[in-house]
Amino acid sequence: MTQNFSWLHRGVADIFPQPDDDSEAESLETRLANANRPLRVKLGIDPTGADIHLGHSIPVRKLRAFQDAGHTAVLIIGDFTARIGDPTGKSDVRRQLTEADVAQNAQTYLDQVRPILDFDTPGRLEVRYNSEWLSRLDLGKTLELLSTMTVGQMLAKEGFAERYKKENPIFLHEFLYPLMQGFDSVAVEADVELGGTDQKFNIAVGRDLQRHFNLKPQFGLLLPILIGTDGVQKMSKSLSNYVGLGEHPSQKYQKLQGVPDNLLSQYFELLTDLPLDSLPEKPRDRQEFLAWEIVRQYHGEQAANEAKEAAKSGGKEGAVPEFSLAVVPQFPAKLAYLLGATGLCKSTGEGKRKIQEGGVRLDGVKITDADTTFSEPSDLHSKVLQVGKNKFVRLID
Repeated sequence: MTQNFSWLHRGVADIFPQPDDDSEAESLETRLANANRPLRVKLGIDPTGADIHLGHSIPVRKLRAFQDAGHTAVLIIGDFTARIGDPTGKSDVRRQLTEADVAQNAQTYLDQVRPILDFDTPGRLEVRYNSEWLSRLDLGKTLELLSTMTVGQMLAKEGFAERYKKENPIFLHEFLYPLMQGFDSVAVEADVELGGTDQKFNIAVGRDLQRHFNLKPQFGLLLPILIGTDGVQKMSKSLSNYVGLGEHPSQKYQKLQGVPDNLLSQYFELLTDLPLDSLPEKPRDRQEFLAWEIVRQYHGEQAANEAKEAAKSGGKEGAVPEFSLAVVPQFPAKLAYLLGATGLCKSTGEGKRKIQEGGVRLDGVKITDADTTFSEPSDLHSKVLQVGKNKFVRLID
């Protein structure tokens, strides 16, 4: 019986190698169909920031599809590689994070992907931290990894090539990043690695290293980079065109109901499991349905209905109450104080307790340090401050 692999191909930009490439004798579909065990499907995420947006969710959703098909998701938290930072697509060297930064970010990442992945079915998920093996690499093993690639091969990587041409510095530790990501595939014996279209070089390095260590090379499955809500550039927090996974339901809904018409099909394909031939015909109905469906995925049907009604009754911004930072006597200001000033907590003391209990989020990101301080009102402009599930305000100048 021919298996239906529509779940595998939905929203996929590339699967490599193909049977006629690289002397490969089988396709990924063939390996899936003939496997006598669950395949190990790897996705690595580096906790270089505190939050994840819908663009990051795309490979996580594909990882869930593999889980639902009976395979093992291997989610690698790059707590070691995050201290270097993936140089892909960067014109300058990335700031190196501390261990404390990475540990805090890693926990928020897991909290945010929990609504997507199956954390409960035995054998369906492994969460691994790559410091488990990378921190143990001695100089001899590091030299072995370095000996598998030439400088010319590294400079063929798009970001490195551009920086070299512009005479921007490339530091030697950055050359280690693709090798360390590749060694992750060796350590977990990955059969498939998922990533964005910008990860093909790194995933291919993993294939080469698996060959070097006498393992069967993994397949690479590449997914599109999501265009942001501005309809122009890729989704990014720095561009303010993102929808965070941890954002309040009303905030998510407001952003998504304004997604440009030309992006709706891509958003439905990449961010939902809905049949694409049964969507509303009118663009405005599609926008509202998209917003409702994505809020439902992360917060439930009741929250989606409430966000929809709030948007209808309050207009685009009215669903989230606003608080003017102009009434704050002076900055720098502690978050605990702001919680009291906004009325989200009865006092600064209660605000401090709520932070320590993990009940406070800023733009969807949990904050647990009671001493968190903001230097200027601009650090908080347009961000949503939330306590618990139902108390929130948008901070404005």
